[in-house]
Amino acid sequence: MSARQKLILSGLYFSKFDAAGLKSLGFASFAEAFNVIGYALGARPASIKNYRDEFDPFFPNHRKGWHGRPIREYCRELYEHYKDLEQSDFTNLVRSFFGSTESETVGMSDADQDDGNLVFMRRLVTGLAAEHYFESIWQGLPEFRGLMLENTTAFGCGYDFRLRSEPQPQSFLAVEVKGLMGPTGSLAMTPKEYGVASALKNRFFLFIVTNFRDVPCHTIYQDPVNSVLNFRKIERVAVQVSWLTSI
Repeated sequence: MSARQKLILSGLYFSKFDAAGLKSLGFASFAEAFNVIGYALGARPASIKNYRDEFDPFFPNHRKGWHGRPIREYCRELYEHYKDLEQSDFTNLVRSFFGSTESETVGMSDADQDDGNLVFMRRLVTGLAAEHYFESIWQGLPEFRGLMLENTTAFGCGYDFRLRSEPQPQSFLAVEVKGLMGPTGSLAMTPKEYGVASALKNRFFLFIVTNFRDVPCHTIYQDPVNSVLNFRKIERVAVQVSWLTSI
């Protein structure tokens, strides 16, 4: 499925299920949902709103949408194919765009399912949405102007992006991206991220995207370990349970 089809189906989902759809995905408002899902799919948040508005005349919600304007043919094709999908199945489809499924909450109480929806939403905020926000604006940032960008999120190297210049490929800058739903909040660095940041010092940047609830913005911290940020070491002991038998 193409990125545009995912955007169209997200708009169809929010048009058909309205506030219930927001709740099923863990969002508190349409602005929040458009920002997070839009950036997570590598598009402008307004794209999903436009697709929602295009489908609104087909559903009994309080919005008029693009009333009186013919629906675009490629939107109509998806509408005809998915318009009768039940909410649980449609929710599962939207979740699948980001490697998650509704089956993760099967068997949970309503309260636990709500927690699962919040985890899904926060995973998007701290992952794809913030990373794609960075990818959409990095070329205009003076700290990285003239450099080449490499996405390293799949490499497990302690940062999300590597930037380097062609003449000096062995020298690079590292960028770790974090996201927060509101304008402020707490964020954590893994031991590996913190260790790489400590080693690279001025060549390591912590890029924090905030306020996905309203209008996303960002702050950049160079050498975050030695910056105005105050990191506290938190240690947790994990309990692992296994079941043994003898034969």
